[in-house]
Amino acid sequence: MADPAERVAPASVCHVHSHQAQGSPGKISSIPAPMHPTLVWFENDLRLHDHPALEAAARGGAPIVPLFVWNGGDGWGKGAASQWWLHHSLVAFSDSLADVGLSLVVRRGDPETIVPEVARSINAGLVTWLERPDTARAERDSRIEKALECPVRRFGGALLHDPEQIRTGSGGPYKVFTPFYRKFAEEVAVEKPSGVAPLDGLESPPSIDSESIDSLGLLPTIPWDEGLAECWTPGEAGARSRLADLELEDYAEERDIPSIEGTSRLSPHLHFGEVSPREVWHVVGNIEPYRRQLVWRDFAHHLIHHFPETRDRPLRKEFESFPWRRDDEELARWQKGQTGYPIVDAGMRQLWHTGWMHNRVRMVVASFLTKHLLHTWLDGQAWFEDTLVDADLANNVFGWQWAGGCGADAQPFFRIFNPMTQGKKFDPKGAYVRKWVPELADLPNKVIHEPWTADNVPENYPAPIVDHKEARERALSAYQKTRN
Repeated sequence: MADPAERVAPASVCHVHSHQAQGSPGKISSIPAPMHPTLVWFENDLRLHDHPALEAAARGGAPIVPLFVWNGGDGWGKGAASQWWLHHSLVAFSDSLADVGLSLVVRRGDPETIVPEVARSINAGLVTWLERPDTARAERDSRIEKALECPVRRFGGALLHDPEQIRTGSGGPYKVFTPFYRKFAEEVAVEKPSGVAPLDGLESPPSIDSESIDSLGLLPTIPWDEGLAECWTPGEAGARSRLADLELEDYAEERDIPSIEGTSRLSPHLHFGEVSPREVWHVVGNIEPYRRQLVWRDFAHHLIHHFPETRDRPLRKEFESFPWRRDDEELARWQKGQTGYPIVDAGMRQLWHTGWMHNRVRMVVASFLTKHLLHTWLDGQAWFEDTLVDADLANNVFGWQWAGGCGADAQPFFRIFNPMTQGKKFDPKGAYVRKWVPELADLPNKVIHEPWTADNVPENYPAPIVDHKEARERALSAYQKTRN
């Protein structure tokens, strides 16, 4: 791979590709100023800080045209909650660019058509962007590069490492996290982030057609998003504020307690590229449990990169014949937080109201859907994709296949979370349940996770959708049939 400091060929030469690995943006030298504007294409990287492609364009000295293309999720899905976030993130990003004299060009359509079209219309001397870590979009980007009639420079920055960088001893991809993590620690040196690109004096050329952000139709037509607005501040400023306020000294002890602010809640900001993973890596310093979570994120992308079919097919092929059930009423009760199991219902209601759910509870609700109810992991993946503000494809696929026992490094299917035990262990005083399931607020701690055993069972809370013991036996029987 060529170093990003490699000199870009003159604008008359087409298809020049100076490529930098995903996790290693490297040193960015000045690009000789071309006579024509530089087009910087943005997707899930809506930031000015630590943006290697934007910094390279800025150091070139030519006018800059920032471009965002909306293609309805580009075939990889953008749920309603994510679209809400994207709208506000785009508004914030557009305002930040305007503050330094740049105008964000917004277009709707297929990037394979739009990016070359805009490059031709402005007579671009260079097109640059951050690489997309998943295989489908990487292949798309390669096709776009071939269609462009000017030099192209692509940089890393979405992950801590290039998904091709880490391999097993036999040269294949990893499927288990622990050895992947050891190899990561041995081979990956996460470089320090850069600051804000020097954009002063690089105003965008005038009179470039752009759609308005409002015209993309990202906001809901029915105002269900009040809870999201109460909880989140999308955009780079919101990301940097949360990053500055991080207090992770007790992260190892507090991260599994859903009733407290024991996690960073940076996941949506990372997903939309409002802060770079390597900046987070260096801000958290030597807090190894948190850095390990960042490497889990890279591991999920490592998997989706090498096994792109897992978006809708299990990594473990024996689960293609698993006897999943289909019951729309059960699925709706799970989605609405009406299963009769308090820790599950609290998580699902938190998700609906805030667009986010505590990670420990995500594991519980996912196990409940796939094992207690025997619904396919695809049903859960689709619901999370629609309702999470941090609905990252790689993490979502990995998490659901892990919970369903059918993916990489997966929890064995025969290990079935007991929702009562999980609630008592991680929410012993019922604070989390009482917040999200107010029907149970007056129950004493000893029965808060088993309300059906209370002397006065709340009439407005449903009975368990399924008996835990019977559901466990049914799941184990189905798994045994699949093994046989």
